[in-house]
Amino acid sequence: MTRALVTGFVPFAGDTANPSGDAVRLLAASWSGPAALVTAILPVSFDGAAAALRSLIDEHRPDVVIATGLAGDRGGITPERIAVNLADARIPDNDGAQPIDAPSVPGAPAAFFATLPVKAIVADLRAAGVPAFVSHSAGTFVCNHVMFHALHATTGVAGVRAGFVHVPWTTDHRADAVVSTADVARALALVLETTLRTPVDPPLVGGALS
Repeated sequence: MTRALVTGFVPFAGDTANPSGDAVRLLAASWSGPAALVTAILPVSFDGAAAALRSLIDEHRPDVVIATGLAGDRGGITPERIAVNLADARIPDNDGAQPIDAPSVPGAPAAFFATLPVKAIVADLRAAGVPAFVSHSAGTFVCNHVMFHALHATTGVAGVRAGFVHVPWTTDHRADAVVSTADVARALALVLETTLRTPVDPPLVGGALS
């Protein structure tokens, strides 16, 4: 059976919640799709998150890896297209580490493209009424770091696809949010379902002018 690994994060930067972790827990409780699902909530730690993710990949040998995290100022669900080999932290992580201009993986390529069908994912989310768009930057904090490690660990492994999805703040936490945590959990289920049935991303419009 196909196996999928989906991760979220614990709260960070003084927040009391993280919608990515909350939504992943809801997904785990409700998933009934065509794949065995493994979920985990990662620490917001450069070293800890990367080590935990690689351990999960080694243990479970998933066919699909979807890491998720919070991008609070975004107006929808945003699959990431590119992970860069750069850890450049504007704030310390939850362990107090603040790498500056450091590689996520020394000696690795400068960047990896996601191997998830990001444009198909956005199209399916929008068709379901979920605000979504392709993002071309996962930043340089722990989210990008985890995405880079996921792709570094799975590149060249036949049949394995990986990527990252940023989620916004939800109505459970912010009055001006556009989606609920339950909406995000359903969106993540759709992200996984689209990935499972879409071996090659279609050439849809999804670029950016800036």
